Amino acid sequence: MFTVLLHMSPDSSLAYHLLGKVIKCKAAVAWEPKKPFSIEEVEVAPPKAQEVRIKILATGICRSDDHVISGAFAVPFPVILGHEAAGVVESVGEGVTYVKPGDKVIPLFVPQCGECSSCVSSKGNLCTKNDLGAACGLMNDGTTRFTCKGKQIHQFASTSTFTEYTVVHETSVAKIDAVAPPEKVCLIGCGFSTGYGAALNSAKVERGSTCAVFGLGGVGLSVVMGCKAAGASRIIGVDINKGKFAKAKELGATECINPQDFTKPIEDVLMELTGGNGVDYSFEVIGRTDTMILVLCDIAMVQQVRDTTGDAVLALAKELTGKLSSKTTQLA
Repeated sequence: MFTVLLHMSPDSSLAYHLLGKVIKCKAAVAWEPKKPFSIEEVEVAPPKAQEVRIKILATGICRSDDHVISGAFAVPFPVILGHEAAGVVESVGEGVTYVKPGDKVIPLFVPQCGECSSCVSSKGNLCTKNDLGAACGLMNDGTTRFTCKGKQIHQFASTSTFTEYTVVHETSVAKIDAVAPPEKVCLIGCGFSTGYGAALNSAKVERGSTCAVFGLGGVGLSVVMGCKAAGASRIIGVDINKGKFAKAKELGATECINPQDFTKPIEDVLMELTGGNGVDYSFEVIGRTDTMILVLCDIAMVQQVRDTTGDAVLALAKELTGKLSSKTTQLA
């Protein structure tokens, strides 16, 4: 995951003469799977009731976007991808009270309606109004706000941020501080919250515990920060790219290892590094089934040694497309 900065401009540049009108702008359109993006001029319709039109200031690229292109993540095409961004409200539809034109915001790929069973539950927040499972790529009224060359362009994950302007439902936007730098806070839209939340909310890492983090990219580093914030005494970063180790240690990793430096399985290495005790929490933040199995086996070994239940967290569980080993008992 990395960040791409798009046409930044101050909030005062909002074109108020376009309120209520179709906006023509540039967007990266994916016309079909396994084909490159095409930069096109698209038409973005004004927001309808309970909707918000946003001028995108910065957006990140997530592996999930790549999975759509590869065909691993099925969505309707053509589509405008992107779901990790920050922008400023250009206009709002009838009935919108949460934000107003000029507000700086982050689009949410998981809506927060505040009414469904998931939203009101203290155990989760996967709003039932999300467009992630059986993605339809449309707004609540069954239509899209994007057109290009006379064709309907689908929206992605209730957001679509690879465009200069997008339209989202009011429940799919979070207002942020006006001085927040968009090129940094855009990562909160997915990468940071996924990793940090995996440590604090999913695994509930305890103070003094030992953690292993497989994968030190943007999400993995966020897991490291989450483990540190939770008070973990030992955070072992695992990655085949040693160039990531310095940043990982700067953000909280106590040590980093490269599996390619060892002849034995990495789960055996971790057992040795921990004096045969194993780790308390293991995070897979790569999205590969083989490393997921390694992480789960690591926790299974801890169970065999200590006769306790360790926690394995797949921070990107949606990447799982194959069958996992049955050696584990818990996915947090």
